[in-house]
Amino acid sequence: MNIPAELKYTKDHEWIKIEGDVATVGVTDFAQGELGDIVYVEVETVDETLDREEVFGTVEAVKTVSDLFLPLSGEIIEFNENLENEPEKVNSDPYGDGWMIKIKISNQEEIEDLLDAAAYKEIIGA
Repeated sequence: MNIPAELKYTKDHEWIKIEGDVATVGVTDFAQGELGDIVYVEVETVDETLDREEVFGTVEAVKTVSDLFLPLSGEIIEFNENLENEPEKVNSDPYGDGWMIKIKISNQEEIEDLLDAAAYKEIIGA
């Protein structure tokens, strides 16, 4: 299972890549494996400012639909529009082409609450 050490994680199985005041967010390799074949990703919150833990979208797999929770407070500035036509990118490349959104972080202190790779591995038993 792929859990890159340079990323941050949430207990909701999302990864976060921090670059200055912008965070790129997607679901982890573990999450995509649990969901199965992803057929649709819906994010209708672009240009909205949301609080941490608010639902920013949904991911639909063959077996289930799951809410996506914002890992950090901020404005959603971009959605990976490639997922509209190729949602399977979340399965094949969760940490690369399968990224979901970019957030302009409004509270840098929340970053300290995110998990590192070792803590995330403990949660999933890896």
